[in-house]
Amino acid sequence: MKVRDMMTANVECCEPTASVTELAKKMKDSNVGSIPICESGRLQGIVSDRDIVTRSLAEDQMEAKASDIMSTEIVSGHPDMSADEASQLMAEHQIRRLPILENERLTGIVALGDLSVKKDTDQKAGKALSEISKSA
Repeated sequence: MKVRDMMTANVECCEPTASVTELAKKMKDSNVGSIPICESGRLQGIVSDRDIVTRSLAEDQMEAKASDIMSTEIVSGHPDMSADEASQLMAEHQIRRLPILENERLTGIVALGDLSVKKDTDQKAGKALSEISKSA
């Protein structure tokens, strides 16, 4: 199965200037644990709920912007990669969400949960979760 068949398309993004509060509200409203940070359709970084806690709240940086707390070393995939390739990439880099880029633009996200709900990928998702959960 190809990633394009299981990814979440039309992903909500925020600008690098978005406030921590704006990021948190968008996560809540979209029921997600991370928000891609895009500028002119190009992925600049990603902010997870954990980033908000560890890089903003714990550091008493409530006025921080997305650009201040986002992760910029992004591992990404492409729509035509297989579910197996995506799960291997996620396991290798110990990530739970894989941004999907096409022509350098964000076209979707594959989460570990997306892999686990597809019958053909149940075992792959379990293996990826096992690898992701290992300490570095």
